[in-house]
Amino acid sequence: MSSFNQNIVTYSPAYTIVPTYECFNRCSYCNFRTDPGQSPWLTLTEAKGILQQLQSQDVCEILILSGEVHPHSSKREAWLQRIYDLCALALEMEFLPHTNAGPLSFEEMQKLKNVNVSMGLMLEQLTPQLLNTVHRHAPSKIPEVRLQQLQWAGELQIPFTTGLLLGIGETEDDWWATLAAISELHQRYQHIQEVILQPHSPGNQQTFDAPPFNPHQLPEVIAKARQILPIDITIQIPPNLIQDQEWLLACIGAGARDLGGISPKDEVNPDYPHLQEQTLRKILQPRGWELVPRLPVYNQFTSWLSEELAEKVKKKSWRC
Repeated sequence: MSSFNQNIVTYSPAYTIVPTYECFNRCSYCNFRTDPGQSPWLTLTEAKGILQQLQSQDVCEILILSGEVHPHSSKREAWLQRIYDLCALALEMEFLPHTNAGPLSFEEMQKLKNVNVSMGLMLEQLTPQLLNTVHRHAPSKIPEVRLQQLQWAGELQIPFTTGLLLGIGETEDDWWATLAAISELHQRYQHIQEVILQPHSPGNQQTFDAPPFNPHQLPEVIAKARQILPIDITIQIPPNLIQDQEWLLACIGAGARDLGGISPKDEVNPDYPHLQEQTLRKILQPRGWELVPRLPVYNQFTSWLSEELAEKVKKKSWRC
């Protein structure tokens, strides 16, 4: 449940596993992707080695974050099976998987629901104008395709995380329209856990030549988002993209109550190291905010999970 009316700020003790960095999209602001065929897929043996090392650490969530294999590629089925197998392995080793692998078909989402306690996909922005600029070479960034994922997640009762990428060429009105679309779908299906407000933060790999999102705007955007979104949706901000402590505190004061997955590396923004839990606590506690770990599925959604997944969540909940 949203902690908006309390002095609690949450985060997920997480680790990101990347099945492959290869992606058929070429978003000009991306610092993650490699060209198709240029990134070897993570094997289950390699993944097991990583997970074994994590078992002695305070990690609850395994974020399966993948580049996208084209829907019509001959490798698509094998790619989805690899993601499924990685999720199943994480569950077997007592972790809770959350998958974000780009737009999926209804059947693919239905399959992954069996091995994920929650899933996610950034809407980024719903304006079609970006298809002429930063998304010119990114077929899966068609707004209707991404919005369809949120609807299917609702129909399938998948606890879902989505969000906006701010500062990639959109307007303020685009922010409010995208947030309103999220709100409308949530009111129909009650399935959105969190909305991420992610400021564009330039990295070394991207070709998009634009400044970072203006930090002084973010608290104002959060405050307006809090008015648009239902109160049971938590607003999440990535603290490693907020370079100034006072700015981070202002964002929390404006209504952000979750700091997302805190792991050794931000795979999407590798130029910006994560602030670790001890550092965040030192920033928040003097201002009266309590930093609390959470699971990748919120309590109100556990009844949507299979009996097996719900049991895994119950077993993990006392540790987080």
